Amino acid sequence: MFRKAALSKSWRLSASPWIIIGSVAILLAIVIVQASQNFSREKKYMSRILSEKGIALIKTVEAGARTGMMGMQWGGRQVQTLLEETSRLHDVLFLAVVDQNGSVLAHSDKARVGSRFDLNPAMIEPRPTDDASWELIQMNDYGRSFVVYSQFRPISTSTGMMNRRSMMHGRGMMMEPSQDWCFQSSNDAGDRIILVGLNPKPFDAGRKEDIRNTMIIAGVLVVLGLAGFISMFWMNNYRITKQALQDTTAFADEVVTSLPVGLIATDKDGKIAFYNSAAERISGIDFSQALGKDPESVLPIQFCGLKETLNLGETISEEEMECEFSKGKIVPLSISASSIINEEGHGIGQVMIMRDLGEIRRLQAEIRRKEKLAAIGGLAAGVAHEIRNPLSSIKGIASYFKAKFTEGSDDQEMAGVMIEEVDRLSRVISELLEFARPMKLNLRLSNVNELLEHSVLLVQQEASSRNVQISFNTAPDPMMANVDSDRLTQCLLNLYLNALQAMEGGGQLSISGFVQDRRLKIDIQDTGSGIEAENLYKIFDPYFTTKPKGTGLGLAIVHNVIEAHEGSVKVRSTPGHGTVFTILLPINPTV
Repeated sequence: MFRKAALSKSWRLSASPWIIIGSVAILLAIVIVQASQNFSREKKYMSRILSEKGIALIKTVEAGARTGMMGMQWGGRQVQTLLEETSRLHDVLFLAVVDQNGSVLAHSDKARVGSRFDLNPAMIEPRPTDDASWELIQMNDYGRSFVVYSQFRPISTSTGMMNRRSMMHGRGMMMEPSQDWCFQSSNDAGDRIILVGLNPKPFDAGRKEDIRNTMIIAGVLVVLGLAGFISMFWMNNYRITKQALQDTTAFADEVVTSLPVGLIATDKDGKIAFYNSAAERISGIDFSQALGKDPESVLPIQFCGLKETLNLGETISEEEMECEFSKGKIVPLSISASSIINEEGHGIGQVMIMRDLGEIRRLQAEIRRKEKLAAIGGLAAGVAHEIRNPLSSIKGIASYFKAKFTEGSDDQEMAGVMIEEVDRLSRVISELLEFARPMKLNLRLSNVNELLEHSVLLVQQEASSRNVQISFNTAPDPMMANVDSDRLTQCLLNLYLNALQAMEGGGQLSISGFVQDRRLKIDIQDTGSGIEAENLYKIFDPYFTTKPKGTGLGLAIVHNVIEAHEGSVKVRSTPGHGTVFTILLPINPTV
C-alpha cells in the first residue's frame, strides 16, 4: 500500500514539470510562428519598396537617356555622367550598364568602366518582357546589396536609332568608339543590362527593430506564462509534497517501530528523543518516562563511554557487552552507534542500535556443546571397552575374597565396598556408552497421554517417600505423535528423579501435557532449590553436575533423545523457587 502511494505521488511530482514545459513550449511555438510571419511580412515589404525604387531609377535613367539623345549630342559619355549623378541619391550604392558578357559599359564609379561583373546567369538570359527583377547579392565592394536589374533600352526602335545616326553623320558629328554602344540596337550589339544596387541596411535595421520588439513581447508573454504555470506548479507541488511528507513520516515511523532491533535516538542537546518498542522489550525500560532525559540516567553504566566516543566523531560498530538493565537481568547485547549529520554537515543527534545476542549465544553454546559431545563420544567408545573387561575381573576377585573372609570382619567389609565401587563404575561406563552410541529411534504412533500416566506411576513411590505431591494435567483428547516410547519414558524418568532430588524437604511436582502450535508441549515443574543463572547453559553438558553422587550424563542423554525426535528441551529456573523443564515435540503422524 505504501509503495503504491509513493509511486503515485512520485508520478504526479515528475509529471508536473513536464506539463509546465509542454505548456511553455506551445506558447513559444505560437510566438515563434507570429515572429516568423512578421519577419516574412517585413521581408516582403522591404523587397517591394526596394524593387519599386530600383525600377523607378531604371526608368529615370532610360528616360534621361532618351531625352538626351533627342538633342543629337548624346552618347556613352553622357550615359556615364547620368549614372554618376543619379547614384548620388540616398541609399543608392551603384548604377551600372553591362553587356551580356558582364563587361561594364557605364558605371556610377567611372573607374569601373571596362571591368567585368560576375553576374548570375539568370540576369543575362533573354527576357520576353522588360520587367525588372531583383536579387540580394553579397558583393566584395558594397557588401550585402539589393540589386534590381532589367534590360537597358534607351531607344525604342532600330529605325529611330539609324535615323539619328544618319542625321549626326550628316551634320559632321563623329562618335567616339567608346560611345558607340549607346546607339547600337539590341539586335546589333546584344542585350544590355542596367543594374541598380540599393542599400538594404535601413530596412534591415527597421526589420531587426521590429523583430526585437516582437521578441520582447514574446519574452514578456513567456515570462507571464511561466510565472502563472510555476505558481500553479508550486501550489500543487506544495500540496503533494506535504502529503508525501506525511505519508513518508508515517511509513518511516512504522518501519522503525517494527524493527526487530532496539533503536534509541537523541537530539542535538543529547536528550532521548526517540525509541522503538524493541528497545523497551530488550531492556525492560519504560522509555515513555525517559524522553527528554540524559541516556546516562536511564541506561546501564556500560553505555557511559559511548557518548564520548561519538563526540570524537567515531562510529561504534557491533560492540558486544553484557548489560544489567535490572537487578538479576543481564542481557548480552551488540551495540552500534553513530552521529546524525544533516546536509550542512552539522550534528543534530545520535542514534544507537541494540541487538539482543541471547539467542545467538544460546546457539553458540549449543554448537560448542555438540562439538564437545562429538569429541567425548569418540573417546568414550574406545575407553569404555578397555575398562569394562578389567572391571569384570576386579569384581570377580573382590567377590572371591569377600566369600573367604570372616563374616562381619573389616576385610569382608572392604571387599564389599570394592564390589559396590566396581558396580558404580560399570554403571557410569554403561551410561557413557549409551550417551556416545548413535541414537536409533523406534518410532511408533503413540498416545503421549498414556506415556505420561505410565511414567508418573513409576516414580509415585519415590515421591511419597520424599513427601512430594504430584499433580498431573493433560489434554482431554488423545495426543498422538510418532515417538520412541521407551526412549521418551527414559527422558521423563530422568527429569522426574532430578526434580525429586531437588526437593529434599518435600514440595510439589507438576506435570502437564497439551498441544500448542501443532507441537506437543510437556511441562515438568518442581518447587525445589532451583538452578543458578550461571549454570543454566551448562546443565546439558556431559559430566556437569552439582550433585555429590551424580554422573552428569542424565540431562545430556535427555537432550540427545529429544533432539533425535527433532524436538527441543528448554529450562527456566529461579533459585529458591524451583525449575521448569519444557519438552517440545513435533506432531508428525505420517512418519
